[in-house]
Amino acid sequence: MTKWQAEIKQLLADSNCRKPADLPFSHIPKVSHPDKAIHAINFIQTLCTHTKGEWAGVKFDLLKWQWLIIWRMFGTCKPDGNRQYRMCYAEIPKKNGKSELAAAVALKLLVADGEIGGEVYSAASDISQAGLVYNVAAQMVRNSSVLSKRLKIIDSRKRIVDYQTNSFYQVLSAESYTKHGINPSGIIFDELHAQPNRDLWDTLIEGTDYARAQQMVFAITTAGIYDQNSICWEVRENARQVAEGTHKDPTLLPVIYAADKDKDDYEDPKVWKRVNPSIGHIFTIEKIKQDYEKIKQQPTRLNNFLRFRLNIWVNQITRWIDMLAFDDCIGKIDRGQLLKRKCYGGLDLASVNDLTAFALVFPPEKHKEKWQLIVKCYVPDDSIVKRTKEHKVNYVMWRDAGYITATPGNVTDYDFILADILNADKIYNLREVAYDPYSAHQIATELDNDHGITMVEHRQGYLSMSEPSKNFEKKILSGELKADKNPVLRWCVDNLVVTEDAAGNIKPVKNKAREKIDAAVAAIMALGRAVLHFDESSVYEKRGLRSL
Repeated sequence: MTKWQAEIKQLLADSNCRKPADLPFSHIPKVSHPDKAIHAINFIQTLCTHTKGEWAGVKFDLLKWQWLIIWRMFGTCKPDGNRQYRMCYAEIPKKNGKSELAAAVALKLLVADGEIGGEVYSAASDISQAGLVYNVAAQMVRNSSVLSKRLKIIDSRKRIVDYQTNSFYQVLSAESYTKHGINPSGIIFDELHAQPNRDLWDTLIEGTDYARAQQMVFAITTAGIYDQNSICWEVRENARQVAEGTHKDPTLLPVIYAADKDKDDYEDPKVWKRVNPSIGHIFTIEKIKQDYEKIKQQPTRLNNFLRFRLNIWVNQITRWIDMLAFDDCIGKIDRGQLLKRKCYGGLDLASVNDLTAFALVFPPEKHKEKWQLIVKCYVPDDSIVKRTKEHKVNYVMWRDAGYITATPGNVTDYDFILADILNADKIYNLREVAYDPYSAHQIATELDNDHGITMVEHRQGYLSMSEPSKNFEKKILSGELKADKNPVLRWCVDNLVVTEDAAGNIKPVKNKAREKIDAAVAAIMALGRAVLHFDESSVYEKRGLRSL
């Protein structure tokens, strides 16, 4: 044992500053002011308690990862004695005890930080989220005879007041409109990834970071949706670079428990244990295994598993379709072989200057034949160059290659779409076309009344979209679908996100997708009608019965 380790062992002899049993002295980092770190640890482990479940009311024994954060956060100081770290960015998977630790830190900053007129804030995207850490802190106060005598809880204002030092702890959210004129001594930023913009962050941090000698910002979050322009991604990337040593910022303490999406196997329990530091204490590895097993039955859960359990940033809220599986479904379709074949259509008619799609699905007519999918897409020609520049999407290339039909002018010419539907009816056996009545009522009426095309209303709610959407996913995963090569369709499928209701019904949502999904939605509607009318027995009749 080194001299430093011996000194630390002596300093930690106080039972209130007990260290976790699984933290060897050799793993305790050297800090400039261990006495200040011990003071913070003593405060939390003596006066704070757990607040939920079987541990409610029990003294807060810091876990190893929590202990090390407090040790470094409060024990690393500048020559003048003030804290070196002004911010700790802690990115940790859900259910590992971030909120409890944050609540304890908030109370420490409020009561035992030597700050007169202290202002400690819990900040989050909305008042409900911001109140989560506050609720834990308030219960910790109620559970402590010492804290409850000193502090006054005002639940109606989400506020805890320390009249001895004229300090307070207050909830503040992005919804608040009175954010200026504050002077924070401490800020707990909960689930930073959920911030709708950077306004609250800039107001609290950028505008006040020199107002106090040792303001502390404790940003806690789980991985979010990848957006290089978001404030959380900006802070996260800075923290990552500091942790990796590629960037120097002595005021930032980075704490990131995350799997590597490129190198780690998300199915490996060893990875689960490594990135969830509270396994075996707050929850068991069996809970993660249960969540993993659900992915096999419902692949739509994969992105949530990656985010919440492995702390991996993802591209979508719910990455619905496995693109490797969809790529296996892509192939050249011989349209000549489909002449006069029975088919069903789906029409997703967008706004007048947006992407529109018409899909055709051909059911199998013999055993082991695949469901075949063809999609046509339309965009007004005048907007193609603008869209390519602004959205960085290859509309021009797709138009030139024939994957998109550019209709003249700055609005979609529905006559082109109507002509293609009439042509499909002429060369194939088009049984019916599903459409969203919200946007395609006029063209549907014309096709039905004037041209005898059977048009079927297909609304976009859970009731109408769930079964067709699940069929679409199932056909892709089972390899039963063959999609004609079309990069616009693939792009739309890759953009697909879904939401789920309480009954387990799903539906694609356009307003949460990164980009357009119209071609995929048209395909889902077409497949939904085709599956509804599919007579599987006819396939076996053409194959012939076999007996064993």
